[in-house]
Amino acid sequence: MIISKRSAVAACGLLAALSFGLLAPSTAAADDEPAAQPAAKVDLVLDVSGSMRTRDIDGQTRMTAAKQAFNEVLDSVPQGVELGIRTLGANYPGKDTKVGCKDTEQLYKVGPLDRTEAKTAVATLAPTGWTPIGPALLRAADDLEGGEATRRIVLITDGEDTCAPLDPCEVARDIAAKGIHLVIDTLGLVPDDKTRKQLTCIAEATGGTYTSVRHTDELSGRVTQLVDRAADPVVTPVATEGAARCAQAPELKPGLYSDRERFSEHRWYRVDVRPGQELRASVSVSADRAVDPDYGVLLRAVTVHGREIVRGSEAGAGRTDVISTGLRYPKPPEDESDDGTPPPAEAVCLEVGNAFAAPDSVKTTPGLPVELTVALVDSPDDPSDVASFGLGRGWWLLGLLTLTGLVAGLLWGWISRWRVAVWRSN
Repeated sequence: MIISKRSAVAACGLLAALSFGLLAPSTAAADDEPAAQPAAKVDLVLDVSGSMRTRDIDGQTRMTAAKQAFNEVLDSVPQGVELGIRTLGANYPGKDTKVGCKDTEQLYKVGPLDRTEAKTAVATLAPTGWTPIGPALLRAADDLEGGEATRRIVLITDGEDTCAPLDPCEVARDIAAKGIHLVIDTLGLVPDDKTRKQLTCIAEATGGTYTSVRHTDELSGRVTQLVDRAADPVVTPVATEGAARCAQAPELKPGLYSDRERFSEHRWYRVDVRPGQELRASVSVSADRAVDPDYGVLLRAVTVHGREIVRGSEAGAGRTDVISTGLRYPKPPEDESDDGTPPPAEAVCLEVGNAFAAPDSVKTTPGLPVELTVALVDSPDDPSDVASFGLGRGWWLLGLLTLTGLVAGLLWGWISRWRVAVWRSN
């Protein structure tokens, strides 16, 4: 079962937070409530250079895809985020390097979001000039100055910087060296190898992420995810090392974990699940180097005796940067024993496997980066919910859809035969 919808993730996060005691009860006194956190700041830096006219993203230009994605992102910016938009290469179409490499401006000032105003500003953009990534990053860092909130730059570009010798990777390192806790995430639109290497370097210098994008929905989904991440508390993954067998697997508590896994390797971890709890787990494997087409990732929950409980898997083909899947396992509640002792927890083994392969020229060490999330929440009370692993009362909807499809098919067949009969009679 694959966990992919943002609403499901949000609900999981809320239930997990309640389970871990991270959210205060709604009836708590006002004096007991923690002080409001300062608003996170995000600056979206968009490449508007001439190459954005290229028509290779879902049959439309890169600029059109970016505008469409921005509209979707602006519609979903959460409360507690101050957002701004900066452009590079949007104004100067000439050949003067000195002028072209200064072509970056703040299209929408970082602050509380007026969605209509921001969308109107984005709609005016047209592919124009150079690609001054380094200067744009310097100015974006200035846009985010002040305060103690989370700060994030999200750079979207389709090419490498054209304003050497100001190396954008060195600019990112200088920003990181200031100790202002500013993260730069980069997204490459249909990138070539040089662009990918440069954007990866920029992201790694500040602890950010790099993502390759070839479709509009990938762009909007990833930028939305990064904006949401800025609004969430910073969580540092705990390093762990999976075992080759379930019996030797490390025990994991609820939290976020990191590991590395060799190509086509399987690793095991263990979680204790008490009766009445639901185990929710997800895993992401990053392809941080060139990989062959046709790949996959597997996450299984297995008993200590080897019986499979539930699994999640995802597969793909072509270039990717990360692939994820997840699962849910609700353990039904059990009655206490006669002496009042609670029933024991069940040891559940999680198997993480990948089906990546790489050309002979690619180094296979260290292994691929793995992020594993584990949460334990209260299990559904309804046994039907437990049996259906999260689908629960959704069965009635499947039945209704099936019945609707049957009726629609019969009706369409009757109409078609009637039209044929009328045509023949004429």
